[in-house]
Amino acid sequence: MTSLTRSTPRMLTAAAISIATLLPAAARASQAPAAPRVQLPHGEIEGLHLRASGTDLRAFRGIPYAAPPTGSYRWRAPQPIPRWAGVRQATQFAPRCMQHSQDTTSFRSKAMSEDCLYLNVWSPARDGNAKLPVLVYFHGGGFQAGDASKARYDGANLASRGIVMVTVNYRLGIFGFLAHPDAARESSHRSAGNYGLLDQHAALRWVRENIERFGGDPSKVTIGGMSAGAISVSAHMASPLSKGLFARAIGESGAAFKPINPWRRGEADTAATLFSEHMRAPTLEALRAIPAQALLEATGPADKPRFAFWPHIDGYFLDVAPESVFRHGMQAKVPLLVGLNSHERPLSMLLEHEAPTPDNWRFAIGSLFRDHASEALTHYPGNDPDQITRSGLALASDLFVGHSVWQWMNLHRTTSDAPIYFYRYTHPHPGRGSADRTDGQPRAKGAEHGVEVEYALGNLDNEPGYAWTPDDRKVATTFSGYIERFVKTGDPNRLNEGSGAGSIDSDGALSGLALPRWPSVRERTDGIARQSIGARTVTESVNDAARHAFMQRFFEERLIDD
Repeated sequence: MTSLTRSTPRMLTAAAISIATLLPAAARASQAPAAPRVQLPHGEIEGLHLRASGTDLRAFRGIPYAAPPTGSYRWRAPQPIPRWAGVRQATQFAPRCMQHSQDTTSFRSKAMSEDCLYLNVWSPARDGNAKLPVLVYFHGGGFQAGDASKARYDGANLASRGIVMVTVNYRLGIFGFLAHPDAARESSHRSAGNYGLLDQHAALRWVRENIERFGGDPSKVTIGGMSAGAISVSAHMASPLSKGLFARAIGESGAAFKPINPWRRGEADTAATLFSEHMRAPTLEALRAIPAQALLEATGPADKPRFAFWPHIDGYFLDVAPESVFRHGMQAKVPLLVGLNSHERPLSMLLEHEAPTPDNWRFAIGSLFRDHASEALTHYPGNDPDQITRSGLALASDLFVGHSVWQWMNLHRTTSDAPIYFYRYTHPHPGRGSADRTDGQPRAKGAEHGVEVEYALGNLDNEPGYAWTPDDRKVATTFSGYIERFVKTGDPNRLNEGSGAGSIDSDGALSGLALPRWPSVRERTDGIARQSIGARTVTESVNDAARHAFMQRFFEERLIDD
């Protein structure tokens, strides 16, 4: 028998270390958690583990929620998902939908395809019993571009705070909104077009049926979006198909109200006819035989499209214009958090390259409003350069999305008892480069269209190329804190049902931070309560009703209502 000496323990330790270093992969494999799996009605999926803000998450990318809209399914409402055998990998973002895009570097999807009806889920829940609130977020892009894979829409940050986050791809442009009469004839509901909105509706139905498997509560779904995504949210509030599929709504810088309201049926028919004639394809069957890339190229480049396609009143997803639905109190009467940015459009939209002088301003107002120019000047005065700048930014915004957003807020306020939280986002985006320069230009003076997204979703760190400052991080903490609380409770001031504004929950460090109180629109007697969100977040009282009543009359004279 071999004798043991004083050196034996050291030798055994060294041998153990040597063996461990020879077999590190095996040792780690025995300890690493298995990839998360979820059994869905159509098959099993396998995702991946992530960690965000100290919280372990499950992420599932590229989950199909409808059959590929290709071949005979092109220009049809979304069709049921075919079953798959085995375990489907859900670790990579699916292809983005067909589009012209000038910003492909921001996509995390690796390709573009007609086969694009997929969604992504981030969840902190370990099983299906957590009953967490859910945010379903629709990307922007004017219904012509965009992708749910963009880092600014990433769901890990909010998931780390106790929310199940879902982002959705939906058909765009000609593939999402061509309303061919042959498609209406072959449809069981005798309508065509609005396929992008119907895709979103199918995704919401998928969430209703499946989100509990990921730890979400199907009765606590918030829908949100920016730009075209916000237009979509307002359309879902008006659609008879989508009622009951969500409990709260968030809209950033967009609404399906004048002047960006849905087309009339005749406008959609005309657009389809003109495009078919251009392609020398008189039937839907002939159009379906044309390759997707050829159809996309025929619509023209993104900055100068030859053919445009837009949501319309199809008699199915939208019976009548959303504005009419809200005016008659027939919308989904859910809590609404809605607003826009301070510099949605630049002053140059109105003055082009002319100096902001009173004469130039009066000329611009006269050219736009004609016989109503005098009244317009009472709402958008211009007696000196500073006043012209303020009025110009307000008018440029109103002509773009400002009036639409006001109408959404105001009609919901008028015809429902649901709480409404109105905001104006003011913080300028830093752009790339140093802390005070944007691609060689000074930092913007205000918040331009779309810059709020990464702040609202808490995703500054997902955009590392930007020169984020302490003020940027402060604003992101505030805005994403409001979004978190609203998704959880329907109130941006409360963390949990029945809690006060100062309550701290157990979902993460950020959740307990005190935020400036945000009153609902009805809480002020001296005007509409509006939260100004920026480096300094304060509540304002706004009295813009007369201005927007004037703009409503202006748009009604120029846009035929449905």
